[in-house]
This record gives sequence, C-alpha cells and structure tokens, in this order.
Amino acid sequence: MNPVKRPTTVPQLIRNVVANIHPDTHPFLTHKVNDSWIDISYREALEKIDAISAWFLEMGIQKGDRLGLVIENGPEYIYYDQALQQIGAINASIYPTLTEAETEYIINDSGMKALLIGNPFLLRKVLKVANNCPSLLRIIPVFDDYEKYTEKVSLNAGVISFNEMLEEGRAIVSQYHQAIDIAREAILPSDLSCLIYTSGTTGTPKGVMLMHSNFVETVWSGLFQISNVDKDDTFLSFLPLSHVFERAATYYMCLGAGSRIAFAQSLELLAKNMVEVQPTIMNCVPRLLERIHDRAMKNGSTAGGIKTKIFNWSFDVGRKYREALESGKKPNFLLRKQREYAEKLVFSKIKEKTGGHLKFLISGGGALPKNVGEFFGNIGIPVLEGYGLTETTGPVCVTEFDRQVYGTAGRILPGTEMAIQNIETGKIYTIQTHDSLDPNLISEEGEIIMKGVAVMKGYWNKPEETKAAIDPEGWFHSGDIGRFYKGYLQITDRLKNMLVNAYGKNIYPTPVENAYLKSPKIEQIFLIGDRREYVTAIIVPPKESLQETFGFDEAWFEQPDAFVHDKQVTDWLNQDIRKLSNGLAKFERIKNFKVKRNSFSMEEGEMTVTLKAKRKVIEKKYAQVIDEMYMQEVDAD
Repeated sequence: MNPVKRPTTVPQLIRNVVANIHPDTHPFLTHKVNDSWIDISYREALEKIDAISAWFLEMGIQKGDRLGLVIENGPEYIYYDQALQQIGAINASIYPTLTEAETEYIINDSGMKALLIGNPFLLRKVLKVANNCPSLLRIIPVFDDYEKYTEKVSLNAGVISFNEMLEEGRAIVSQYHQAIDIAREAILPSDLSCLIYTSGTTGTPKGVMLMHSNFVETVWSGLFQISNVDKDDTFLSFLPLSHVFERAATYYMCLGAGSRIAFAQSLELLAKNMVEVQPTIMNCVPRLLERIHDRAMKNGSTAGGIKTKIFNWSFDVGRKYREALESGKKPNFLLRKQREYAEKLVFSKIKEKTGGHLKFLISGGGALPKNVGEFFGNIGIPVLEGYGLTETTGPVCVTEFDRQVYGTAGRILPGTEMAIQNIETGKIYTIQTHDSLDPNLISEEGEIIMKGVAVMKGYWNKPEETKAAIDPEGWFHSGDIGRFYKGYLQITDRLKNMLVNAYGKNIYPTPVENAYLKSPKIEQIFLIGDRREYVTAIIVPPKESLQETFGFDEAWFEQPDAFVHDKQVTDWLNQDIRKLSNGLAKFERIKNFKVKRNSFSMEEGEMTVTLKAKRKVIEKKYAQVIDEMYMQEVDAD
C-alpha cells in the first residue's frame, strides 16, 4: 500500500482508500443481519457518514466539541465516529461495562453533548444519570423502539433514534457538503481525535487525550513493521472499539491498508463467527488464545490410543519444523514431509475452528504465556505479540512476522524511543529505537519509559496527573517493568502490581501467576502478599473441568457463596500447585489459597476491558476471605 499523498488525520484515511486503494463499491464492513452476513461498501458508509455530519452541524456541533458512544462494535460505531471526526469533534467513548456512576463521571468530565447508545440495557443505565449531566443535549439509541424506555422519564436531553438522525441528516446533507469538506480540511494532525477514559486496574478514570497524529502515525508504523497486512485481508473485530487497542490495531489499521472489517456478534458467538467469516487476521487478548490452546491440548491428550499418539507426534514435528525456521535453517526433506502429514492429520482440524485462513494473530492487552505462543507457532499460525497502553495509542512494540522471540512483546515501532530506567535511582540503563535493534541485546530490568509520535498529549482536565506521567524531558512513564531481551521488549510486570512482602522481598505477580497457569486446572489466579509474610491466592478453575471431574451442575455454580469449601476440590488443585511451586523461589510460592466458584469478570467490576484484574477492587471485595487465609496455619517450606 503506497498512498499518493499520505493521510495525516483520521478522516483522511477512509478518503485515501477510495482515492488510491479500492473503488468506492468495494466492501468495507461486514456484519450479520438475522442469519446472513451483509457487506457494506465504502460508498454506502460514506453516504451515511456525511448525513450524520450534516445532522451534527445542524445541531450546532463545532470543532472541539465532545460526542460520546456507549455501544458494542458494529457499523453504527464507524459511521458515528467518522462523522464526528471529519468535522473536528472529539470521540469520547464509554466502555459498556462501566457503572452508572462511572458513566455519569465521564459524560460530565468530558462535557459530552450527544451520546450514541447501543442497547436497551445501556439506555436504562444512561437514563438514570442523564439529568445529572447538564452538557448532554441528545441521547441517540441505535434501536427504534426506544420510547417504551423513555416515555415515563422526564429528560432534559432530547432523544432521537439513530435511524431518525440518519434520515434527518440525509434531508439536509446537500446543504452541508461544502461545510463538511471545509471542516475536514481544517483538521490539523495536532488536533484532538478522542478521549479514552482509563482507570487501569485502579484509580479515578482519566481521559487520555489522543491526537489525529497519534493514531495515523501508529497506523503507518504498524503497517511498516507488519508489512504483510494488505488490502485483501479481513479482520474479525470483537475486542471493544471503546478500547485503544482495537481502535488503532483493527479499525484504523484496516483504513490504512484498505482491509475489510467484519464484526463478531458477541464473545459468546466468536467461535461460530470465526468459522463463518474466515478471517485472515485477528487482534485478540491472551486469554482467548489460552482457551483455544487449552481446548486443543485437552482434546488431543484425552482422545486416547492411536489418536493421542498421532496428536503428540504431530506437535513434536511442528515444534522441530518451527525451530528450524526460526533458527534460519531450511527444514530437511523428511521433516517437510512429516510436517505435511501433521498438517493434514491434526493442525488443519484445529485451524478449521478459526476459519482456516488465518495468516497470523496479534495479541495485546497482557503477557502471552510462552507455551501458548509456541503452540500456535507449531501449527503454523504465528502470534505477533504487542505492547502498548492507552497513553501510547496502543501498540508501540510488536513482534516481526519473520522473527519470533517467545515471551517478549516484539520490536519497537518506528517513531518511538524507549528506555529502561532504574525505578529507585532514575538512572537510564539503555535507550532503544526501531533502527537500533540489536538481536543480542539483553538489558537490565527497570521501568519502561517512552517518547515519540504515539505518546498522548496528556490527561483531560488533569494537569497534575499529566506532569506525573510525562517528565520534564518528555519521557512518558508507563508504570510497567521490563527489559530488552534479544533486542525485543520483555515485560516483567506492572509497577503498581508489585508486591513487597513483610520481609522486603519484591514479588512481581505476573510471572508467578503465569507459572501456576500452566496447570489445566487453573483458569484464573489472583496473587496476594503485599506486606504479608507469605503469598496466597484466589484461584478459579475452569468450569468445564469442575463439571467433568466432580459432576457439578449449573445450580452448583449459581450458589450465593462465591467460594468453594469442598476439600476434594482444594486437594485436586493442590496436586498441581505443589508441583508448579518447585520452579519458583520460596518467597514466591503459594502457601494457601481459596477457590472461587465463578470467574472474575468485567460485569462484576473485577476486570478491565483487556481482562486484567483490578487489584484494589478485588482486594477490597474479598478482604474477609483474604484475611482468613492469613489466620490459618500453613505448611512451612
């Protein structure tokens, strides 16, 4: 992809596609309507985008105004976002899983003037707080029968459905074509494109100010590093567009390359949608890949007899073949033939469940366990692991397609300087860029700090927090701990997550938790031990494993007690915990644990949208249970 004039703002990206990559009749978006997948062309999308822009201008929206969305992924998100972006307004997305209080806070902090709402549940939540939000002028449900939810509610804001807004916009768009064009051309790369509110795993939501240049430069850097993304690819989108990772690495990257975006119906239907859509690329979080890995390994190892032997043989062949390629060697004739048989007998069956056409996967939002990355490499679907934050417009590092270093987050993208800094003394150990890659570099460990085109402008209405995050030399302090390993960035843990035990020993939870997650009996684990004498944990086993091993029915999982007190379950888990503890330092080993009946979830406020545990929330919510673990006698090592 080589645009004639490289776009510098978000609305220029889609115009570049129809000018230089595809005719405007080419499919841009794909979504499921009833039982059929429907394509939407660039022409149809642009017609709706311009109509909505006209409606905004008629409403009096001006450059710099904030317009919000609380909606699941779908074409309406794209139309609304593109419509507001091209007149210089600012996207202020709200995660659908946030509480009423958090939603109200974001509406008021951003000064939001209109809000697009995705479903009746979200509308009811907004209606409860709308009159506490004086800036909110319009509420826009994407469904037509909204009156039954609003008819008995006295609102200060007006309510209009998405389709009504679209029709009103179509009726006046001819009057506003010139104004839209002028507004679009007046947008500067340094203008704000969006506010993305993030509280991470702790704290009050902060509006991260991202500029048009942040997104566009991230797109070009990403396409330069992953050069095999092209105009014929189809991305399946299921991570929330309200999060920076999906917006930058799927939505805007697809606009940069001219790739098609297909929208999954839901997380529950993702497996079915993958088979139907047959995507070539997907952005995902580690937990999804872990589930695919766990299910495949379980099916292969429990098949029994010759099937299990063939399964194990195939993965041994896949490993040898992968290692030969990764070492720069050409696999010999025998290994190539063996790999063909392994593909036919085992790997193709696993790939069929992903649609059968994946070129690669991009993983972000957390560390990918090394064995999971190797599993996908063995079957021939590389996982390009990345690293970034909301404050860095998503990815600032990503694995190169032709160079895997498992357990790392890849090479620095062009346009970013990255340094490793001693967290106590402030000494910078090393500064690296894309061009300085040294495949033999292994640096000391410290906080990851960054400068460059991807770093945010600051936090909205929070100058002190901005100063705390970006130092006088312009370095953004990520709060993540890491080092360079073989030239790639390796994440050790989150600085805020670091536990310091009662004896002053530093414990980084992520590598310890990953050591225990090697057990197929553990789906989630939350480590505890800050200012405590020893480490404990809350553990969630996979639901399927509990059902198969102990015969628990649905009623068992619906019991009000969040924790399991069945000794046979704890003994069953303890078998693996004792084995896996041997690979850890004594002060890192779990000495006691509680078994949680159901998974930590976003709905319960326990997880972020990228499925990271909210440490303060969980510790407060289960404080009594945690204290109980430290009142019991434990075995000494």
